[in-house]
Amino acid sequence: MKSFIVSIRIFLFMTVLLGGIYPVAVTLLGQALFPWQARGSLLEKNGHIVGSELIAQKFVDRRYFWPRPSAGDYATVASGASNAAPTSESLKVAVLERRLQGAVGEMLFTSGSGLDPHISVAAARAQVQRVVQERKLSQEQTVLVEKLIQAYTENRQWGLLGEVRVNVLKLNLALDEKL
Repeated sequence: MKSFIVSIRIFLFMTVLLGGIYPVAVTLLGQALFPWQARGSLLEKNGHIVGSELIAQKFVDRRYFWPRPSAGDYATVASGASNAAPTSESLKVAVLERRLQGAVGEMLFTSGSGLDPHISVAAARAQVQRVVQERKLSQEQTVLVEKLIQAYTENRQWGLLGEVRVNVLKLNLALDEKL
């Protein structure tokens, strides 16, 4: 009986510690040290939240830059890779469909998480012609689109991690604002 009581006490202590104290401490620490990220890095347009700079959104309108395809249709609950093998018939069909839509390079394949908000600078530049044509932009405006890509290009984290990249949502919001 003594072992049972000790077990219950340890269970209750661990429940309070790991189910209450620890989550509250981590939340408060995150809010204090990284308030922007802890609140979801939410972007606004005209006072309304339009998305997070950390999660890709589905853009199907040809007037916008597109993120990499998502195996989970950009849903956060079902996020993840397709895990299709290189010999998979469904992968071949999906890549062919994307190629017919004009996708090149990394844009042919889904991202690992299915929610990557960034594309490479090369992938952004590969979409410029489509965006310019759909928006019926002048030569000066086309130059502005190129400048926006440069302005929203993010370098490697700490100069070491990841690749040089462009945040698609931020770029599309800037396009709407400037053009």
